[in-house]
This record gives sequence, C-alpha cells and structure tokens, in this order.
Amino acid sequence: MQPPTLADVVAIIEHLYPPNTAQSWDQVGLVTGDPSQPVRHIHCALDPTLAVIEEARSVGADLLLTHHPLLMRGVHSVATTTAKGASVTTLVIADIALYVAHTNADVAERGVSAALAGLCGLQEVEPLVFEQDRPMGRVGDLAAAVSLADFADDLARALPAAPVGVRVSGDPAASVRRVAVSGGAGDTLLAAAREACADVFVTADLRHHPTIEAREETRGGPPYLIDAGHWASEACWLPLVAADLGVRLGPDVEVSVSALCTDPWTFLAGGGSTAPA
Repeated sequence: MQPPTLADVVAIIEHLYPPNTAQSWDQVGLVTGDPSQPVRHIHCALDPTLAVIEEARSVGADLLLTHHPLLMRGVHSVATTTAKGASVTTLVIADIALYVAHTNADVAERGVSAALAGLCGLQEVEPLVFEQDRPMGRVGDLAAAVSLADFADDLARALPAAPVGVRVSGDPAASVRRVAVSGGAGDTLLAAAREACADVFVTADLRHHPTIEAREETRGGPPYLIDAGHWASEACWLPLVAADLGVRLGPDVEVSVSALCTDPWTFLAGGGSTAPA
C-alpha cells in the first residue's frame, strides 16, 4: 500500500486544526516540504529547535509537526550563520517537511488548552473566553475541592517534567475546586479567570506587574495563580495529537513524540518560601 503524501497528511492536520481558526497575527501551516512527498513517519514536538530537528532526522521522520512556529517574524536570510537558517537548511537537506499548528491548536476541541484541562482532571469544561470568535482557554471543576498546595503538587506530578517546576501564588491551605487553564502565555486572560469565578488559574509566562495587579485586585483571594511553565503546559498536548493522527492514518504511518524538553530554563538555584500572597 502506498504511503500517504504530505498533502494527504496536511489535509488531516488541517481538519483537526483548521488554519482559519488561528489568531490573525499567527503564522501556521506548511513551512518546508513538497506536498507530493510520501510520509511514513511523523514526529511531534513543541518547538522546532535545532536539537528537535536532529532528533526528527535520527528517528527517520518525513514530517516534523510542531506547535510553535519557526518563522514567526520576517526573516531576510536563511544562511546557516543563524539558528533559523541552520534549521531551514537542515530540514531541506534531510527532506523533512515542517508543519506548524499554533493558535489553531490552542483553540481546538482536542487542542492545547483542552489537554491541560484534562490533565487537571476538570469536569464540565467550557471555554474560558472568546477572542476573535475563538474559544481561548478552558474552565471547569474538580470532582472535589482540594487545597491549593495539594492541587499544585498533583499538577506538578502530572505535567511533563521540566527543570524549574511550577510557581504558585496564593495561600497553600486555600480550598480550590473551579479551575481555569490556558496553555502557554496566558496573562492576558487573568481578568477572564476572575470573571469565571475560578479558584485558581493555571497558565505560564506570568509577568511581574500583571501578576501583582491581579493579586491586588482580589486582595489576596481567588483566583490563585499557578505558572506551570510554557513548555510543560503545552507539551501535554503532544500525546493527544499523536494519538489523533495515529487513529486517522493507521498503522502504515508511524507517529512519535519528541523526548526532548525544550524549556529554555535548565536549572533552579536558591529560592525559598515567603508569607502566602
């Protein structure tokens, strides 16, 4: 039986994550590759780093599917003196296609935020807010209330392991049940989490000033905040997309998930506890 072409696989990916559901500023879709080339192995990863591209080559992948774009902003050279140039050159020489599903994967029914909500064990899940008519983030309820400390500990164990763990703002003994989530950078949704009456908001890349303002607005009450790390909060989606592609493509196409942690932070030094926020 002939393997599917890249065009066949792209059609399946775009059924799962329609490009027209991406945010207007985003860059999604096919980056490198010939639509007529056969695809026998798809490798899924969060970031198209040089190490991930080498990993894709080492496992014999024909297609690298990533969440984060390689070419988000204007590029005027692909010389190998730059990391992006070296990435594009390696992909082309190795005959590896690159496809990006970014904010269109964030909003999908079985996308990034849905995967994070599932990891948290949420029930009766619904969109947190709509932006550009797209469902951003998710909110739902735990089966039973738990302390913020226990919830954070359970989440840290469930997330893909990252070097710096999770950061928490709130009273460790506080009771939480309603949980809002947004994979990746979600501090623009702080107000939405509060309006959804969430007890805790799980996201990443929480900046200093918006976080302080959010905590001040609630006078130290809910929603408490958990910064789960950009990589970890989104890498939990990779097994889901691999499973969905596997079901649709069948046993003739291998689908693998990157074993590399591409979180740029590699270790944690110092630190310590202070009074609860």
